[in-house]
Amino acid sequence: MRVFFWSRLLQRNFEMTSSDSLLKQYVQISAVVAAYWVVSISLVFVNKYLLSGDELKLDAPLFITWFQCVVTVFLCLGLSCASKGSQVAFGRTLFTFGSPKVNFSELRQVLPVSVVFVAMISFNNLCLKYVDVSFYYIGRSLTTVFNVVLSYVMLNQKTSFPALLCCTVIVGGFFLGVDQESLGGTLSLTGVTFGVLASLFVALNSIYIKKVLGAVKGDVSLLTYYNNINACVLFPDRKSVV
Repeated sequence: MRVFFWSRLLQRNFEMTSSDSLLKQYVQISAVVAAYWVVSISLVFVNKYLLSGDELKLDAPLFITWFQCVVTVFLCLGLSCASKGSQVAFGRTLFTFGSPKVNFSELRQVLPVSVVFVAMISFNNLCLKYVDVSFYYIGRSLTTVFNVVLSYVMLNQKTSFPALLCCTVIVGGFFLGVDQESLGGTLSLTGVTFGVLASLFVALNSIYIKKVLGAVKGDVSLLTYYNNINACVLFPDRKSVV
């Protein structure tokens, strides 16, 4: 009887611990997703102000995009130093970030995804320059459709019929949004074109990341660091005006 009691007690404690651990994971995931939404949406509004704000009149979208890559490189260096500093200060690592050391062999292997990355962020900002923030998300909505198409073409991954139906709804919503912008007299064909190209390269970027991630041993932070180093060099004319 005692054996049964203690076994049940241990099982209950294990279930409570597992439940607490699962709840902690849900809270962490929710916090990360919420933080991503806040940062992503805030960045869109900041970029819109920089690219087409009446006060600034700063007509240099590629320079702004290049400068953001430079800032990202220094942020990666700062986060790496902070990660090591927390180990010294608190005796444990509060968060982990890849080493800022540059391996030129790995840097060269990351180059293909960096080319796609440069095209992606350039077309993103060029789209945002010519359209309103509300239509920007409509212009970028084809990313999911391109993901499905490119996954089949490049990775030979088939998609379920319900997913294809969802893609049809997305395409319909895209053309409906374009039609409403046209009726309102605010449609920019240049902005729409850049939006479609941005969607294409966002999908390509996700595919190339899967292929290249093994070159950096699965370290996403190191891939971000290398990607932005390459991007700083790859931008054609950082003073160009589009």
